[in-house]
Amino acid sequence: MPKPETDRGASPRLRTLVAMPAETWSEVLTPATRSRLATATELLGVQAGGVPRLRGSFGEVADELAAAEVLLTGWGCPRITAEVLDEAPKLRAIVHAAGTIKTFVDPVVFERGIEVSSAAAANAVPVAEFTLAAIVLAGKRAFRHRDWYRTSGTKRPLPGAPILGTLGTTVGVLGASRIGRLVLERLRSLDVDVLVNDPYLSPAEAAEFGARWCELPELFAGSDIVSVHAPLLPETEGLVSAELLAAMPDGGVLINTARGPVVDHAALERECVSGRLDAILDVTDPEPLPPDSPMLHLPNVFVTPHLAGAMGNESTRLGEAAVAEIERLSTGRPLAHPIHRDDLGRIA
Repeated sequence: MPKPETDRGASPRLRTLVAMPAETWSEVLTPATRSRLATATELLGVQAGGVPRLRGSFGEVADELAAAEVLLTGWGCPRITAEVLDEAPKLRAIVHAAGTIKTFVDPVVFERGIEVSSAAAANAVPVAEFTLAAIVLAGKRAFRHRDWYRTSGTKRPLPGAPILGTLGTTVGVLGASRIGRLVLERLRSLDVDVLVNDPYLSPAEAAEFGARWCELPELFAGSDIVSVHAPLLPETEGLVSAELLAAMPDGGVLINTARGPVVDHAALERECVSGRLDAILDVTDPEPLPPDSPMLHLPNVFVTPHLAGAMGNESTRLGEAAVAEIERLSTGRPLAHPIHRDDLGRIA
């Protein structure tokens, strides 16, 4: 990427338009991070008091858009289409202070040679932390025992639900995505065997993570706990099929922090209602589940409202990652977390 122009008189810095609502700005950028951003770049689209002007349309910041070289985007950013790009002739990069870029970046952005960066790597950290906690709690059958203790007042053991712990169990990781790889790294802290399946991961790379690559039927049949980290793509919808779920051993646990439709939810519900499998679900299909869904009331199913990703203070990691990218651009360095057009077919 060319270095910023230096012929603007008193202001040679890279010009960055803040393209996110005020609520997102406040959530993902701390005062310290905003200060770093203001040092690295000339901010556009920000009112007196440091509040972004953009709310729902790039028309609200038309003049600044025409001058912008970088868009700093986040949750609530309007879709960036060919028409938007026509109004941004100087635009060279889009830096997204959140995870997926698919919902708002039109593929035409890549056709025009504009660089794109995402904070998906930062968003992966809390999901991996959540997943590791879920694996440990799943091994203990913590949620079955919680409900048993509530209703019976009796300490363990709960009839029909063996306390496994994690020692000596096998954990299957479906998808070596950013999150999946962080989970693989964290599983090294447990005394477990690890299986992994991902079409973009080689057996040798799996071994570097301390895991063994295997085909999906073997992964499901051989795992006490399976954690799903595959992106939702046309070819992965329903990937965790009724047949794969049926292959899991009795008492197995399925954890899903990816996307609900990756799993055949009706088949999973049948397995959980029967009591044969347990599930920990941060995502479902549909989402949210209807109030009368048995999955919300079963003692062997623990459902959370899509909270594994960055929330609260974790969201500030996203802002820090985005500002670090803009700092790199402002000094002529390459992006650390670029998204390429060829990535679109396999990222969430």
